[in-house]
Amino acid sequence: MEVGAVYNETTEPQAKPPRRPFGCTLRHLWGWRLLTKALQVILSLLAVICEEIVEDCITCGGLYFFEFTSCSAFLLSLLILCVYCTDVYETFGEDKVQTL
Repeated sequence: MEVGAVYNETTEPQAKPPRRPFGCTLRHLWGWRLLTKALQVILSLLAVICEEIVEDCITCGGLYFFEFTSCSAFLLSLLILCVYCTDVYETFGEDKVQTL
């Protein structure tokens, strides 16, 4: 009796999980929450661009604060969108993502 025949009859190949492009999924963020986060990323990027257009200012303290907050809002909202819409959510686990 051939050894390969025994293994071919009793073992099944493991099914590979379906591949998603770039690991993108909308399982954890969908509907109005996805729309809100996408709009937040777009508007904060627009604020950063508008701030960079200003060439001269008399008192620049407020402008620098606006630059800091708009850039921080853009980066953090982009990070949240990436975490919830990729495989990172499953990789780290729900508890660690909620803690973060």
